[in-house]
Amino acid sequence: MSTAAAQPKSSGAFLAQAAIAFGISFAASVFGVAYLPLDIWQRGFLIITLLFLVSSTFTLAKVVRDQHESSRVTHRIDEARMEKLMAEHDPFRVPGV
Repeated sequence: MSTAAAQPKSSGAFLAQAAIAFGISFAASVFGVAYLPLDIWQRGFLIITLLFLVSSTFTLAKVVRDQHESSRVTHRIDEARMEKLMAEHDPFRVPGV
């Protein structure tokens, strides 16, 4: 009755584009901080801030992905329950007989 929804997969080109974009933006940020006319402690603060930003971005992406996957699983379970109820229902059955 129910066909399992195909899991969408990212293409290799999309994965490569995302990885390259991340690498270039991170390298450009580090390069920019390294060549700013700042003291060492100011430069260190910016580097720590950049690293914290990157790590929190990865954490946020994982949380969003996990929430999406759990809601999809819950939806599929509810859908399976409804299909079971509809399959067991007999509209021609007389109640109490």
